[in-house]
Amino acid sequence: MSWGEWMVVQQSLEDELCLEKAVRSIEATEDVDQIKKLCISLTRQNWHYRQLLKQAVMHVAELEASAALLD
Repeated sequence: MSWGEWMVVQQSLEDELCLEKAVRSIEATEDVDQIKKLCISLTRQNWHYRQLLKQAVMHVAELEASAALLD
């Protein structure tokens, strides 16, 4: 696997259908307060995932750099 290929998201048909079901459920919701709560929750979760991903990528980069020094 070449550099960067591991960052391409592989999504199965089942995953796509599950995501589409969730999206349609949100689209069908008319309760504004429920949508606000969902948006707040997703914003916080997205921030956490971004931080986690940034840290993980930095850790991988450090490991690759140290492995390159050993070669």
